Amino acid sequence: MKYEDKNCCGFIVGLALAALLPHHTAIGAQAPVGLGAAGNYAILAKTGISTVPPSVVTGDIGVSPIDSTALTGFSLILDSTTRFATSTQLTGNAYAADYSAPTPANLTTAVSDMETAYTDAAGRTLPDHTELGTGDIGGMTLAPGVYKWGTGVTIPTDVTLSGGPNDVWIFQIAGNITIASNKRVNLSGGAQAMNIFWQIAGGVGVTIGTGAHFEGIVLAQKAIILNTGASINGRLLAQAAVTLDANTVTAVSPGLRLLSAPVVTGPYADAAAQSINLAAKTITVPQSGNAQFYCIWSDTALHITNITLSGGNVVIIYN
Repeated sequence: MKYEDKNCCGFIVGLALAALLPHHTAIGAQAPVGLGAAGNYAILAKTGISTVPPSVVTGDIGVSPIDSTALTGFSLILDSTTRFATSTQLTGNAYAADYSAPTPANLTTAVSDMETAYTDAAGRTLPDHTELGTGDIGGMTLAPGVYKWGTGVTIPTDVTLSGGPNDVWIFQIAGNITIASNKRVNLSGGAQAMNIFWQIAGGVGVTIGTGAHFEGIVLAQKAIILNTGASINGRLLAQAAVTLDANTVTAVSPGLRLLSAPVVTGPYADAAAQSINLAAKTITVPQSGNAQFYCIWSDTALHITNITLSGGNVVIIYN
């Protein structure tokens, strides 16, 4: 069960106080790409999601602007509310643009946020590495940072992403990405799939080979194809279709995250560029606007106890 602190704490910055706050600019390490409402879905697509059973998807799936006829292979059972459907292949719900309110509006927001996240990832400047391996990253161990290619990328042998739990990887790929059959993207040093972003601009998109394993958030301008038995820890966010074939898709969640909204009634979405310190029980986010409201979303019952300002950041303390 997930818990959300309904006693959201408001945060208001007065003009006099705001004038005293220095401008905060992140230097060095990259901030994660904010997914907004798109982060509520394990799979989100604009033109359809299909599966050859049995796939195992942990998390919600959604399609928009296409309707529910584009959700195929799931043997969906429409809920009595007609807001979502269920499937034995889903630990979660299926949503489509033709289901009852508020589903269509929620999906419109999620798709817009998906496109915004794609643009954000594509727009990160000053890459740490350009044209690494001329697009072949098989066998490499990759440190955190921004990687940019003007071509496609292939993973013919296992690749490892090595870094800490708050480190971020952003891969900007102008072509397609393909991982060979039975190969893996491995994580080491505490690296987390929720901090790995693959921005794919290619006309085919993403192909994950038979039995291969992938890690991270996939932001594809086109399609995402998982071949038989492939798996991913992350999210599949496609501006075209997602095709499954007896796959395992597990939506990554930090187990704890901060939600924010400009008004207390919401809607709430993941706060951008949040940094969580589990030991100190604090969450730090950049200051945003003159008023912002926050809620905790977690695997256990937690509550916000204090909110302070520090160096242009908002520091949330919880217990």
